[in-house]
Amino acid sequence: MTERRVLLATPRGYCAGVDRAVITVEKALEQYGAPVYVRKQIVHNTHVVRTLEERGAIFVEDTNEVPAGEIVVFSAHGVSPMVHEDAERRQLKTIDATCPLVTKVHKEAKRFAAEDRDIVLIGHTGHEEVEGTSGEAPEHIQVVESPDEVHKVQVRDPDKVSWLSQTTLSVDETTQTVDALRERFPNLLDPPSDDICYATSNRQDAVKAMAPQCDLVIVVGSDNSSNSVRLVEVALDAGAGAAYLIDSATLLDEEWLAGVNTVGVTSGASVPDLLVRELLDRLATLGYDSVQEVQTADESLTFSLPKELRRDLRAESTPESR
Repeated sequence: MTERRVLLATPRGYCAGVDRAVITVEKALEQYGAPVYVRKQIVHNTHVVRTLEERGAIFVEDTNEVPAGEIVVFSAHGVSPMVHEDAERRQLKTIDATCPLVTKVHKEAKRFAAEDRDIVLIGHTGHEEVEGTSGEAPEHIQVVESPDEVHKVQVRDPDKVSWLSQTTLSVDETTQTVDALRERFPNLLDPPSDDICYATSNRQDAVKAMAPQCDLVIVVGSDNSSNSVRLVEVALDAGAGAAYLIDSATLLDEEWLAGVNTVGVTSGASVPDLLVRELLDRLATLGYDSVQEVQTADESLTFSLPKELRRDLRAESTPESR
């Protein structure tokens, strides 16, 4: 019999932006006490949200649900200027946990708009990140989700068109969309640097490396996590026999393992490694106790906490405050 084994993708799980956002809420709860309000899910993972709720975080859809004068944390996906203005009007104390890589895209949108360029934002309509970026220059930005939608793009001047993208997309599909845009607009201007985040690219590369050897790939992540959903698509495109997204080990369907010798395991950028470890333990009980790591990159990037929180943490630690 062929040995049953697990190929474990590395990198996987938390990226620097997610780590920063989760720690921000944890530190805010320690610093200010519960409740701390969070606009939208801090990151797209049900386990993380539930754990923070148990500690006293209250997740709301909009700032108008936050009592006047209270603390509200903005999620890693970013918000539009209108949200900042509404929070200021209601005298909310804001902590902005927007991922710095998303903030970079916001700045690019503002710069392109200042140059009076039409901006094509590649992303998923309704996703918080896309809504936040679009809000930076709503008169200049139009969203396309795929190469099939490029023909719908309407611009004022075909020589003054730029593109940006959501940070969590499939690298390959985004490239296809950009190619289709460039076919229509030969003078299409690229952003100064790649908008798709390094962690998204790295996790997709790791899956591409292991997928051809896998009868089955299991991606741990929530179904509203864009980068997790993309990992399933990438696995299938790269040659995996099958691929599924599950929120936790309890959702593993043992029927998926029929005739399977090699299982690939990875997780989205908003998934704590605890959930992957629980899946590996479950697979081990089913005979898949040989785990081999497939590593394609090292990640060491970290981001400092939001300035508002750092200021209060510093003030707390000074001798004068004791």
